[in-house]
Amino acid sequence: MIDRRGFLQVSALAGLFPRVSMAEARLSPASLASGSGLEGLVKLIEETPREKLIEEMALRVKKGQSYREVLAALFIANVQNVQPRPVGFKFHSVLAINAAHQSSLAAPDSDRWLPIFWSLDYFKGSQAEEKKKSGWTLPPVDESKVPPADQAKKAFVDALESWDVEGIDAPTVALARHFGQNEVFELYFRHGMRDFRDIGHKAIYVAGAYRLLNVIGWAHAEPILRSLSLALQYYTEESPAKSDQAADRPWKFNRSILGGIPTGWTGGKLDPAATADLFVVARTADSEAMAKKTVDLL
Repeated sequence: MIDRRGFLQVSALAGLFPRVSMAEARLSPASLASGSGLEGLVKLIEETPREKLIEEMALRVKKGQSYREVLAALFIANVQNVQPRPVGFKFHSVLAINAAHQSSLAAPDSDRWLPIFWSLDYFKGSQAEEKKKSGWTLPPVDESKVPPADQAKKAFVDALESWDVEGIDAPTVALARHFGQNEVFELYFRHGMRDFRDIGHKAIYVAGAYRLLNVIGWAHAEPILRSLSLALQYYTEESPAKSDQAADRPWKFNRSILGGIPTGWTGGKLDPAATADLFVVARTADSEAMAKKTVDLL
């Protein structure tokens, strides 16, 4: 990871970069179409040595490379070169991109490039570690297995619920190609919280991917969703579909009590005493008691 001296050098360079307005950092992604030169930028990030990448990207930015194009290429390079299994450790280079972008939004116009350049360097460290440990890269799509649009959702959910690691990729590709972001992420939101392996990083990845795709555009969703699906399928030892493991029990229990939530729960009254009551349970009881108490309050 870039050290303090290196970061100060980047900070000095940043003063020479074009300023990034809030509008550019949040602009509608409609103008950022797939095939608009992004492939070359992704390749540059993937193939440039770590010690040369910051300087090379600085030159690109000075020549007019946009913030959103760099953000998109950074995200794609990460998911294509850093394996999401486990969903932590070196994979934090992926998980931290949304945080870097949020830091950019909070910065003044003159400093918005700094968190992104930090993430570029972080990626090169994770990429090198992946090459050393496994050599993994995101494999090509097996087009012969991609289901038609009308079968994609069922195939996706079936693969998830059976923890079919090999079977999740093809329906994921179909979802990316045939459906819109909100419709697809309804499925990811439901399953991103289904287990507590990797201490909640799966849910963090779902949220971060959704937010970044709102910035870079759905045209770039396919490799990102393929990585995300692999992350949700991560487990060790016996398949969770064939065993009862502690990491899966809260999800199973919560699904069993959903019927107790009244249909009009969104119209409930404000009650500070209920908040205090829930805090007591959170601090003193187990997860099942917490879930039951939440249903009771609703």
